[in-house]
Amino acid sequence: MRTTFDRIRHALSFEIIGLLVITPLGALAFHMPIHDIGIVAILAATLATLWNYIYNLIFDRAMLRIRGSVHKTIPMRIIHALLFELGLLIVLLPFVAWYLQISLMQALIMDISFALFYLIYAFVFNWAYDLIFPIPNNEQTS
Repeated sequence: MRTTFDRIRHALSFEIIGLLVITPLGALAFHMPIHDIGIVAILAATLATLWNYIYNLIFDRAMLRIRGSVHKTIPMRIIHALLFELGLLIVLLPFVAWYLQISLMQALIMDISFALFYLIYAFVFNWAYDLIFPIPNNEQTS
């Protein structure tokens, strides 16, 4: 398993790169001020960073217990990304609707759009991260 330092590096780099991409894209796609999308994105990133750390720790421990390994196949990576985004979507929907003063349906469309972006981004980022920072051969390391 990954060290605490590695998990923190992973979570922070994931969110910083994601923010730099999603804020201008979201403002452009939804015809909203970049400031408003930026506030939503920063709060979402903060919650996602905490969720990322907790979720990946739980997911890796479950994989280690069930499969005896934390190495992910492509189908496992897809499941990993889908479950992560579903949890985040449930938490963010009410905030997005309230802050942007839009309907829950509009917020859902916006959240689904962001989730689709992050679904693809998470898959690519995590795969690249695993290639750049491989998991040590001794998988029992915490």
